[in-house]
Amino acid sequence: MAERKDYGMVKIADDVVAVIAGIAAADTEGVISMSGGIVEGLARRVSGKNVHKGVHVEVGELEAAIDLRVIVYYGVKIDEVCKNLQFQVKEAVESMTGLNVVEVNVKVEGVEFKQAETPSAPEPVYRVK
Repeated sequence: MAERKDYGMVKIADDVVAVIAGIAAADTEGVISMSGGIVEGLARRVSGKNVHKGVHVEVGELEAAIDLRVIVYYGVKIDEVCKNLQFQVKEAVESMTGLNVVEVNVKVEGVEFKQAETPSAPEPVYRVK
C-alpha cells in the first residue's frame, strides 16, 4: 500500500456549506421555502455579504453546525417534515464535504397553503389556415 502524504490544509467556506444545506432543504418534501426574516434582509443591505436565505452555518476544521428557518405546507406533519429535513441536510453536507455535522436546528416560521393549479388556456381557434 502506498504511503499517504499530507499536501496541505483544506478549508470549506461557510457559503459553500450554506448552499449545500439550502439546496437539500429546498428539495425536502413538505418544505415550501426558506424564511429569510427581517434581520437577514437588513444584514444583507448593511454588510453587503452574501447571506443565504434561511440558512446559518458555523464551520470548523472538522465539524459544522447548521440552523435553518423554513416555511412548510399547511396540513403536513411538521415534526416528520423537520426530522426528514434534518436527515437530508446532514447527509448532503457530510457526503459532499466530509465534515461531521453536529447539529441541524430547524425553526418553522410559517405555514402556507399549496397553490391550486390554474387550468391552461384553451387553444385559440384560427379563422384561416
